[in-house]
Amino acid sequence: MDFGLVISSVSDSPPFGMDANTVISAGANLLNVCILAAILAYMLYRPVRDFLRKRAEKIQGQFAKAEGDMAKATELKLEYEQKMEEITRERDEILSEARKLATETSNRVISDAKKEADALKARTAANIEMEWERAETEMRTVIIDVSAVMAEKFVKLSMNKEAHDKLFTETMADLESMKWRN
Repeated sequence: MDFGLVISSVSDSPPFGMDANTVISAGANLLNVCILAAILAYMLYRPVRDFLRKRAEKIQGQFAKAEGDMAKATELKLEYEQKMEEITRERDEILSEARKLATETSNRVISDAKKEADALKARTAANIEMEWERAETEMRTVIIDVSAVMAEKFVKLSMNKEAHDKLFTETMADLESMKWRN
């Protein structure tokens, strides 16, 4: 084997089976891609970076706004709960006052009714007493009238003075023995 021949045949052939034009063309393409990447990076990097920064700031602003809204909502909820407690307390006070007023009014009405009933009883008792006295007086008058009529009849029947005196004495004794209410 001749190693010299093998070396020379290996060195004369282009690497990876490429000739010089292909390698130069590949290098130029690589250089163009690098230049294009640099230009695009220079032209697009800042706008994209600014766009992403603005987007991140907007998202942070939305988070901050959401946290502020949440804080306001929590504050409003606490305020609402306090107002509800205050309304409940006021309602209880109003109901308590209404019950107290109703009790006082009821007691006053009952008291007035009792006073009126007592006054009515007193007037009725006084009227009954007056009627009783009037009836008693009327009865005395009627008894006296009846006695006078009876006496007159007896006198007419017996004109004698002795019988008349005896009858008058008996009638008077009967009348005196009757008990009258004072």
